[in-house]
Amino acid sequence: MKIANVEDRIHILEPTTDTWSVIRDIASDHNQEEAFYVCDIVDVVKKYGIWRSKLPRVQPYYAVKCNDNLTILEILSTLGANFDCASKSEINKVLSLGVGPDRIIFANPAKPASHIRHAESVGVSIMTFDNETELHKIKKLYTNAKLVIRILCEASDAQCPLGMKFGCDPVNDAPILLDVAKSLDLDVVGVSFHVGSGCREATVYRRAIATAREVFDYAASLGFNFYLLDIGGGYPGDRGTSIDKIANIVNMALDDFFPDPRVQVIAEPGRFFVSSAYTLACNIHSIRDSIQKDDVTKSGKLHKMYYINDGVYGSFNCILYDHQVVAPQPLYNNQCAKYYSSSIWGPTCDGLDQVVLDVQLPEMKVGDWIVFENMGAYTLPVASEFNGFPIPKVHFVIDEATWNLLKTSLSLSEDNFEILDRPAFPNDINTGNALFDVRDLPLRIDLPLYGQNVNYIDVAVLE
Repeated sequence: MKIANVEDRIHILEPTTDTWSVIRDIASDHNQEEAFYVCDIVDVVKKYGIWRSKLPRVQPYYAVKCNDNLTILEILSTLGANFDCASKSEINKVLSLGVGPDRIIFANPAKPASHIRHAESVGVSIMTFDNETELHKIKKLYTNAKLVIRILCEASDAQCPLGMKFGCDPVNDAPILLDVAKSLDLDVVGVSFHVGSGCREATVYRRAIATAREVFDYAASLGFNFYLLDIGGGYPGDRGTSIDKIANIVNMALDDFFPDPRVQVIAEPGRFFVSSAYTLACNIHSIRDSIQKDDVTKSGKLHKMYYINDGVYGSFNCILYDHQVVAPQPLYNNQCAKYYSSSIWGPTCDGLDQVVLDVQLPEMKVGDWIVFENMGAYTLPVASEFNGFPIPKVHFVIDEATWNLLKTSLSLSEDNFEILDRPAFPNDINTGNALFDVRDLPLRIDLPLYGQNVNYIDVAVLE
């Protein structure tokens, strides 16, 4: 495996450099006007380490729909993650990295016929279902598939509920579906559930795992040999959040209801791995002052309307589709600046293209930059170029100290490094800073992390 796109290479930074300093370097170029991302790969690597530490029995199958960037998929694959795909396109993207079909779960309970046929043709055999129609469809198209019944057990508080669309009732519907599957001679191998994306009720995982145990037991009475438990997604990934509480509840529930180590436990984390890794920088291109009248005092106050070069048709589609609340931060905070009631608007001609309704911000001017953290989940995959505004470019970085630590801890030798043919590297960040130097050499680096059989990441090493 290797990162084929030169622009997606990972740049190793100096020890004193962080995401915000990289943003300042890029933004300082007078020719830089478009919105852009900086993705800190260190954050992704750390999140993988946290997952394996906190949930040692649960194999992560990264939800590709969350952020399908090839570099992210490459990194996670190299670390040892597997993948949750929802379509033949996502399956193909993962397979293109050299990932084996046995490392993919086709976790869409309602699949087009052509996608099922494609899954069979490429050897992706594990797939979910939650209705009888799907069973008859699979019987006709992919008789030898390994099926996972998706049950409904939803959190009372989740950023994006999913139960209105997916999951069968575990008490009334699941036994009937398993009876049908048995009559069709289909191979059902396990149970899955998804408590809701961005779950804010940790205890729901125990309820769901306990319910899955009951479905396992009923399946055994029919002669099925279940060996797979998929505990879905829902794990928070923003800065300042933690999976500790969820992990403790999951681990105890697995000990209580699935003590047999032969049961393979997987999950479908998405935002946990990528949300905090991505930081978005947007440029203010226009400003409009308005007067807001107080209904009580009838007096007016100045309100600042800032127009930026990304909006709800681009990265901030997460506001509409992922119920995200974004937090704007000025790139340069003038301590002496006066604060005003402010709103932030996207660049398109749509009046609904509003990023922030009302926030207190220091007075800013045209050409200033606003930064948004936690922008890695459900942003870029849904972004469009509506009205002709481009999707922001992503700059991938890793700090030198962490990279050196990885090399030391992995005991890499000279045999782990191979100089590749030097490609043309785009010099589109003309800051005069050596962090982005066209003379940098990409290296091939083997990363046998966590005892996995893995390949390599392409990086550009910066002097």
